[in-house]
Amino acid sequence: MSLSRGAVVRLLAGLFQPVEAETPYGGRSVSFEAVGSAWLKCGARRRTERGEGDQRRAVETMAAEARADVRLMIGRVLRFGGADWRIVSVEDVRPGRAKLDLERVR
Repeated sequence: MSLSRGAVVRLLAGLFQPVEAETPYGGRSVSFEAVGSAWLKCGARRRTERGEGDQRRAVETMAAEARADVRLMIGRVLRFGGADWRIVSVEDVRPGRAKLDLERVR
């Protein structure tokens, strides 16, 4: 399958709510509860590094557009392409559409 130049590619992402719990040993565990799905039109990925010295971590960021949905909230996770992307901001760009800023720490 070949895509023509300028073709808009949309992909289906699962939407999850992180749920923290304490382990029997006093630690914390995070599981993800499914809350829905969303079709995304993704922009380009950008990669940066955060931290100092030996504590540097690679962080990927991406902007995406989706149909406006109250379930798209800061802190929730979109899972697509084998990766989890955290929603860091949601902005209404026009009626019925929302711009999402996503972040993935590696």
